[in-house]
Amino acid sequence: MKAVFEYINSLGAAVMMPVIFTILGVCIGIKLPKALKSGLLVGVGFVGLSVVTALLTSSLGPALGKMIEIYGLELGIFDMGWPSAAAVAYNTSVGVFIIPVCLGVNLLMLLTKTTRTVNIDLWNYWHFAFIGAIVYFASGSIGWGFFAAIICYIITMVMADWTAPSFQKFYDKMDGISIPQPFCQSFVPFAVVINKLLDLIPGFNKLYIDAEGMKKKFGLLGDPLFLGVIIGCGIGALACSSWKELLDSIPRILELGIKMGAVMELIPRITSLFIEGLKPISDATRELIAKKYKHNVGLSIGMTPALVIGHPTTLVVSLLLIPVTIFLAVILPGNRFLPLASLAGMFYLFPMILPITKGNVLKSFIIGLVALTVGLYFVTNLSGYFTMAAKVVYEIKHDATVLIPDGFDGGALDFASSLFCWAIFHLMHTIKIIGPALLVLLALGMAVYNRIRMTRQDQLNNKNNEA
Repeated sequence: MKAVFEYINSLGAAVMMPVIFTILGVCIGIKLPKALKSGLLVGVGFVGLSVVTALLTSSLGPALGKMIEIYGLELGIFDMGWPSAAAVAYNTSVGVFIIPVCLGVNLLMLLTKTTRTVNIDLWNYWHFAFIGAIVYFASGSIGWGFFAAIICYIITMVMADWTAPSFQKFYDKMDGISIPQPFCQSFVPFAVVINKLLDLIPGFNKLYIDAEGMKKKFGLLGDPLFLGVIIGCGIGALACSSWKELLDSIPRILELGIKMGAVMELIPRITSLFIEGLKPISDATRELIAKKYKHNVGLSIGMTPALVIGHPTTLVVSLLLIPVTIFLAVILPGNRFLPLASLAGMFYLFPMILPITKGNVLKSFIIGLVALTVGLYFVTNLSGYFTMAAKVVYEIKHDATVLIPDGFDGGALDFASSLFCWAIFHLMHTIKIIGPALLVLLALGMAVYNRIRMTRQDQLNNKNNEA
């Protein structure tokens, strides 16, 4: 079994998602050629997205590395990025079995009607493996590791159900889709609280600026493409140690600016491939559920947030937060983590925030700023346990991608910076017996409430249909 699931993980999303969507499409009544094309479009979307995010990190990496050298910004935690974090998570004793365990929990929740999300976003299961792995290495118990992963999974599935209506309403062509990814869902509490607090400020609740509004107000300066060019050139200029080097490096600076602009322009075009591939599956699923469960809200397909990271507000806010986050990492007292490789994951912070802020650039920026400030401390706090897991994986696998330089701890912004990861870890590791008991009560309470909520919604739908 271990070998089978390691093999599945090694294929990657670009290979397995076409297979999954083709099989799913045929099962729900779509003809094989159409189902195959849908699956291939989703696979192509994953390939395109990985190429663009690799362009972002490979372009920014040398410039940011030079800035660190010039200004002495070296901190004590080495940013391994999400691919290395995922490799560590999947190659632990918890990670190799995380897919069948979580799929089993998903099936149990569907049978007990405590969720309506079918989570096929298998490659983001590494988030659940990650929390399980660090609890396992901190406690020495694989049982507690799986316990942490399952608790995180249940909470995330319920959150996916709760946020599905607002997600589908805000984003176009996302009917029947939910986002059961814990990194995205963990920022929902931040967004809800901060959004309400901002609305209490006189006049602030009337201040609405979305990405389209920025284009109208600021013209070319408000366009994500142009912003990408400007910020890319700015980072390139800061990587020069003298005026002479700055003048000599103008071609390289302009190239970095163009590449950053290309990332901002290409991401929305690539994410449209996901939507094109998903539409036949989503439409057929809704039709099937409407026939079989006439008065029910119906199931949602749990998918990757990569579907919607091309939203203009996400691009603008993520781009603005890249230099701000680097600045914060340097000046915040007690922080030891400087995000570099993790910067490509910045886009994934906002998919569930935007439905709450209605795409408001200013509100989304403030929420992202608060979440990342807290997240830097979360990564710093958990780095020792992540380092422990990474060293064990390296000793077993001899995988250079998870090797941490001497004198450093390891960390990654993705998921380690999230409220879910930090809270579950400390409730289990710090509070011991009381903490796990509280987590059980929380997860079961959320699941039961979700069932009650969905039952009431069904009854309301039935009354409306009868009327």
